[in-house]
Amino acid sequence: MELWDIYDIDRVRTGRVAQRGKPASEGGLGEGEYHLVVHICVFNGRGQLLLQQRQKDKEGYPNLWDVSAAGSALAGENSAAAASRELREALGLVNDFTKERPFLTTHFERGFDDWYFIRMEADISDLRLPPAEVQDARWADLAEIERMLDSGETVPYYRDLVRLWFVMKDPR
Repeated sequence: MELWDIYDIDRVRTGRVAQRGKPASEGGLGEGEYHLVVHICVFNGRGQLLLQQRQKDKEGYPNLWDVSAAGSALAGENSAAAASRELREALGLVNDFTKERPFLTTHFERGFDDWYFIRMEADISDLRLPPAEVQDARWADLAEIERMLDSGETVPYYRDLVRLWFVMKDPR
């Protein structure tokens, strides 16, 4: 059972929690209630993005390539704690996000989505991929990711959002 903090429209925690996948009548998110999601994009020194391939039986976008790590913040976690946990769980990589703010926050129907962009060198063979979640990982540049978007191999992100990731990877 996964529990999420419930936020109001202004991103203020309400003090209540929701259970993932449940309707509002059974403890899930209700109308006007939101939860927090994080995405982490790991770039290497060559400007490539680390992608992970979701397992073939994973709920939501099975078998497709996705950003380095992503997931919902659990009850009691702030954005930085959720980003650290998701990166560690998805790839076995460690990064302390406590002194970082997300570079981008987007909204979706049921929540807020914080995007982190970090630079890190990682050898694919050294990653610890959880077998129930991730089946593979690879580095890819923007042109390759755009080809993968066209062929339906990736989570269907907006092309302009993907381009923005590559612009924002070094926001100076």
